Amino acid sequence: MEKIKQHPLVKKVGFNRIVLIVLLILMYLAFGLMTGGSFFTASRIMNTLNYVYFLGFLSLGVTFVIATGGIDFSIGPVMFCCSLVSGYALVTYGVPMAASLVMSILIGVAFGVFNGYLVAYWKVPPFIVSMASMNIAKGIAAVFTKTQSVSWPQSNAEGGWFRNVISMNGFPVGLVIFGGVAIICAVILNKTKWGRYILCLGSNKEAVRLSGVNIKKWEMLAYIICGILVGIASIFFVATYTTVQPGYGDQYNNEAIAGCVMGGTSMAGGLASISGTVIGVIIISLLQQGILALGFTKDYQYIITGLIVIAAVYSDVSARRRRN
Repeated sequence: MEKIKQHPLVKKVGFNRIVLIVLLILMYLAFGLMTGGSFFTASRIMNTLNYVYFLGFLSLGVTFVIATGGIDFSIGPVMFCCSLVSGYALVTYGVPMAASLVMSILIGVAFGVFNGYLVAYWKVPPFIVSMASMNIAKGIAAVFTKTQSVSWPQSNAEGGWFRNVISMNGFPVGLVIFGGVAIICAVILNKTKWGRYILCLGSNKEAVRLSGVNIKKWEMLAYIICGILVGIASIFFVATYTTVQPGYGDQYNNEAIAGCVMGGTSMAGGLASISGTVIGVIIISLLQQGILALGFTKDYQYIITGLIVIAAVYSDVSARRRRN
């Protein structure tokens, strides 16, 4: 195994990424065979991609937070809060579609600032902050919409042009946007001062502080980036599923974190991979579609996702012990 890992091509691509890609291919083939080939249809692929988009933006966002050694369990409910509040403003108060979409992102940013400030400047544990934000997001959405569900315009209705972020004349626009944002995130994390400081915070926050770096600013930035991406995720969610109900969103927390951790981001911080996160999200999305194609309920996916998180974290802990 060590010889394989030391091969120049494997070292360049990354052993973990190769394993994930092989797993992805095997999963796709297995689901295709188990469904008699019906899983290989274009509609099933598009459904998988539609799930990848909003879940992918959630995972990209939480990757930055986990890289600092933090965590955010509010991303799912905040995504729903963005969709519900801006959608209710659109439908009830006649706010223009463009303004509603911007509002979605700004709400995500507001939660990012709130979470980041409490974690970085008030030193409140990230777990406590994210759990509080999760409840606040659910409460705001329920109060603002009077606990009513919100339906965004269909593609053939006025304002339905926003659905072009998913597909335009059969072309997967969403794939281009998601890929572009993922590349930007990879550049920020691996090629900029922002990314270096964020990763260093996860490795040794005290050493970074003693070197004269304003760790509060950079830690807060990670949460703000997460908030922006959660706001974008909300747009892709409503472009796919139309109707949003208050009180939901929790189920997407574990899926987003699972995709992130499976992709090689360490829960202890200091190590993150945007490309790994993207592959991990595709695997989670493919798993969701595969379970539905086999006739099982989504409850089975929750079980499998939980096991994936445990396995990924155990693998990360074991790897750190070997390195130490």
